[in-house]
Amino acid sequence: MATASISTFFHSTSISTCTFSRSPNTKFATSSIYLPKSLHLQASIRPTSPTPFLLRPPSNRYSRIPGSCLLKLNLSKKNCLSSALDSLLLLCTSLALSFTLFLADVDSASAFVVTSPRKLQSDELATVRLFQENTPSVVYITNLAARQDAFTLDVLEVPQGSGSGFVWDKQGHIVTNYHVIRGASDLKVTLTDQTTYDAKVVGFDQDKDVAVLRVDAPKDKLRPIPIGVSADLLVGQKVYAIGNPFGLDHTLTTGVISGLRREISSAATGRPIQDVIQTDAAINPGNSGGPLLDSSGNLIGINTAIYSPSGASSGVGFSIPVDTVNGIVDQLVRFGKVTRPILGIKFAPDQSVEQLGLSGVLVLDAPSNGPAGKAGLQSTKRDAYGRLILGDIITSVNGKKVTNGSDLYRILDQCKVGDKVVVEVLRGDHKEKIPVILEPKPDES
Repeated sequence: MATASISTFFHSTSISTCTFSRSPNTKFATSSIYLPKSLHLQASIRPTSPTPFLLRPPSNRYSRIPGSCLLKLNLSKKNCLSSALDSLLLLCTSLALSFTLFLADVDSASAFVVTSPRKLQSDELATVRLFQENTPSVVYITNLAARQDAFTLDVLEVPQGSGSGFVWDKQGHIVTNYHVIRGASDLKVTLTDQTTYDAKVVGFDQDKDVAVLRVDAPKDKLRPIPIGVSADLLVGQKVYAIGNPFGLDHTLTTGVISGLRREISSAATGRPIQDVIQTDAAINPGNSGGPLLDSSGNLIGINTAIYSPSGASSGVGFSIPVDTVNGIVDQLVRFGKVTRPILGIKFAPDQSVEQLGLSGVLVLDAPSNGPAGKAGLQSTKRDAYGRLILGDIITSVNGKKVTNGSDLYRILDQCKVGDKVVVEVLRGDHKEKIPVILEPKPDES
């Protein structure tokens, strides 16, 4: 127990006694102020330091005072005291408070009481950190189209669309969706510091809706996004989408993976895209081409489409998995195109084949210079009387059953240029097996 007391005397009469004490088991120094019954106490307290203590007035009710204070006492004697007494008592009391706090020897660790500010939870801090660290990797893409003024005949460039993208490497390669840049006469890329650069198209893959651009920006302004893996994703894990919906600045939406191994069709060619990630993170117009991140801030997909009759997010969005994107981007950066094997045929819509009561892919045309034509597959044609003669109907490739066009594409995606595949067809009323050597897809302008 550390105790200090001081008494103030005036004309040999005890006016007040101020006592401060601190117990080793308490964090605060306690104080007691006693005054003669003939005095009436009025106290106003003003904090002067962060050291807390307890003030115990004669009523024995405790009031916690944050920080040391200057105690201003207004004392009035019923018989009327002089103003000199008031001033002297105020001075002595203030000195007593300061002196006894020094003697109390309150250790600094327990003496300071910090009012806890409003703090974020650990998961909130992780989300904030993820957004701050990955936002510099996300860019805003403006699609400009050439339009001729009807009156002046001047050719102007007007925005016809916009979307998002992200920095792939320090060489200035930007990855986005193909449908974001489709039909553009000029492209502008805006970085996170609001600097804008002209972008050139390095290459694109219409079938998988992926495109690669390049900007001549300083390397210190380019922040490549961390590349993750999509093969081990699980339904229910958290995901984060960053983009520029509706032309707004960088926006973060959160959600979970609500489905895996979905299949959607490419907006450009209708060719199926397999193993697509389904998420409930809000993806709106303008989010296309932006990154989908896991909780570690690694890229796991490209936001590409939503399922919504109104065109706005309805809780079902789709992202192309990064494992698919990785191989495509590598080919586009190295060769400017994707080398994908084809059979070289045109086939009928699936509904037409179903109406005929058949199962498989009906060959409408097999050009003679294509791999299927060279192998001898027959096209659909008409005879001399105008009657329709059905061509070959593909029922399997390499022993894998083919019931529609999506099945055929899925099998070809697992093959390489130059592979020899065995195509089983239904020709008339009998089946035949025809070997076909796959060739690369022709160049696209």
